[in-house]
Amino acid sequence: MPAHSYRLATYAHARGQSRAGIVVDERVIDVATSLASASSDAKAPSPTSVVEVLERWEEIHPRLQAIARSARSDPSAVASFALSGVQLLAPILYPGTIFCAGGNYRDHVAEMSRAMKLPPERDPHELGLKPWHFIKASASCVRGPGARIALPAYSKKVDWEAEIAIVIGRECRDVNVERALEHVAGLTIVNDLSARDHLRREGVAPESPFHFDWVSQKSFDGALPLGPWICPLDEIADVSKLGIKLWVNDDLMQDSSSSNLIFSMAEQISHLSTRLTLRPGDVIATGTPAGVGAARGRFLKAGDRVRISVEGIGELSNEFTSG
Repeated sequence: MPAHSYRLATYAHARGQSRAGIVVDERVIDVATSLASASSDAKAPSPTSVVEVLERWEEIHPRLQAIARSARSDPSAVASFALSGVQLLAPILYPGTIFCAGGNYRDHVAEMSRAMKLPPERDPHELGLKPWHFIKASASCVRGPGARIALPAYSKKVDWEAEIAIVIGRECRDVNVERALEHVAGLTIVNDLSARDHLRREGVAPESPFHFDWVSQKSFDGALPLGPWICPLDEIADVSKLGIKLWVNDDLMQDSSSSNLIFSMAEQISHLSTRLTLRPGDVIATGTPAGVGAARGRFLKAGDRVRISVEGIGELSNEFTSG
């Protein structure tokens, strides 16, 4: 890992508050305390939350890199504590808006077409289509690494979806594809959980515009485990070549790469920015690859543990309980 590397996290402070921290070589450094110690301006406010860091990303990111370098060159110069003794929370406890891409991995689209006995779909680019997203609730859905998540009592078919998520660090509106990634602070991991048996409303005609129930399917309590931290984008050599895997207990279910994305991360940011202003703290889940439970008729049950690994970012693990 380069000398300036760090991971941006939220941790539970000993006094019970949530605090922004950076993880450097299995040590946690409090952001506000370290920035205050390194600043010559005693009156300069130091951010205590990750959202506050993201709102000042261009200013604070280089300062955090400098603190990481100092911690490596002289560990005694920067106050820190062992990661093993710290409870990590979701890196962004309350994202601004959570956008989730649907049908955005080639291998996943192919497996669902086979499962539904449909002909293979053409590349949306060839049809002149744009990226497609839905929105998840923030405070209700987000859970952190290691959190135990209660399966919704109304569903018997809760499915997993390993995804790489973009974290916005610079406001953007009508940004082009070429400059879209300039507005990204970093990447994290999400599990875009889905209640597959509640996509459609019973008793409503399929052709009705009110046929779909996105809240029940996608926005139940705990429907978006997120974490364990944010990896700064400039730490990632190539966002289009990140391996992504998911295990349910010891069974490898998803094993793919961001090279299978249909609409790239830059294309998704660009398109969304033509619809609304993206702001620091917004999260874009970029889609899930093949290997979901719906394609094989297997769904989550109480006692299951799901682990997601994304190359260069880390691992996110959660256990599921009965609702």
